[in-house]
Amino acid sequence: MSKILVIEDEAAIRRVLVKILSEESDSYSVEEAEDGLKGLETIKNNDYDLVLCDIKMPKMDGVEVLEAARKIKPEIPFIMISGHGDLDTAVNTMRLGAFDYISKPPDLNRLLTTVRNALDRKVLVVENKNLKKKVSKNYEMIGESNEINIIKEIIEKVAPTDARVLITGSNGTGKELVAHWLHEKSARSSSPFIEVNCAAIPSELIESELFGHVKGAFTSAVKDRAGKFEAANKGTIFLDEIGDMSLSAQAKVLRALQESKISRVGTDKDIKVDVRVVAATNKDLKKEIEEGNFREDLYHRLAVILIQVPSLNDRRDDIPLLIEHFSKKIAEEQGMAGKTFSSKAIDLLKAYDWTGNIRELRNVVERLIILGGQQVSEDDVKLFASK
Repeated sequence: MSKILVIEDEAAIRRVLVKILSEESDSYSVEEAEDGLKGLETIKNNDYDLVLCDIKMPKMDGVEVLEAARKIKPEIPFIMISGHGDLDTAVNTMRLGAFDYISKPPDLNRLLTTVRNALDRKVLVVENKNLKKKVSKNYEMIGESNEINIIKEIIEKVAPTDARVLITGSNGTGKELVAHWLHEKSARSSSPFIEVNCAAIPSELIESELFGHVKGAFTSAVKDRAGKFEAANKGTIFLDEIGDMSLSAQAKVLRALQESKISRVGTDKDIKVDVRVVAATNKDLKKEIEEGNFREDLYHRLAVILIQVPSLNDRRDDIPLLIEHFSKKIAEEQGMAGKTFSSKAIDLLKAYDWTGNIRELRNVVERLIILGGQQVSEDDVKLFASK
């Protein structure tokens, strides 16, 4: 059922619009308001799939209603109703976010076509919003410890900006989750998030991977190829394990940060890029600088915002929440019935030395879900967790 609100001060036109829409489809539930103030109040208190709103009205005109509604419920499409003298204003409302406008007296075919299109658009917006929520859950940061809450607060403040972020922490602590959250909570979230594991790419190939190459640049370069920086244009590039990057590649990354330009391997031609850089490392970069393995100027370019992700041993209070989260997720993935953990089993896991951090905890939980009893017991943990 699609809920439609008609805001129109002329009673005759309002009745016509309500009648046309009600008779068009049984799936349309049509409500009405006789002025802008009542219309806006109704929008605040109800959820609508579409609003038809007159432009010239007493108390509060249609432009004001549109602007106010966009702030509180931006997903609702508005079709503006314009008189002959309101055409310029009607066009302007499109710039303010209106879906479309129709002129008085309304042409029946145009009205119904516009309504159908607006409702279809609303469905797509809602589906995309729900999809985004599902995607976000894949990178959810689980925990309520003080250490995790501090990181969440930093992300909330930093994500809307383009400030560069350096994430540090041991292997398995969840540095990539922080990077994903920074991207998804930013204005760049609809653009690409490109992840590069600098430790997994041979040093002789890292520059080609990051910046691309032209045909003939080296033996296997049989055609031009764009690099990760170009792929991440308008979005975010995540340079994981940046402490393992070669010095020559570091120099090119530094230039990309300084000038927002890159050049493919084998050419001096500049390519402009608009990329937010988030980097992560498990190394002590200041020590790497002292040993000549990392550029100090690059470090200062990257470390505008520093986020230290704590080890699991430093946030043991989050372990019960993580166990519950992984239990549900793993049971779904394996097509198994969900399992609970006894309090003694949880206490035993809280006391474990988690050298592999969250990654190790997930593996242990998966092992216990598969091999343990319907309620994972202390004995299950002793039997399977240490193997």
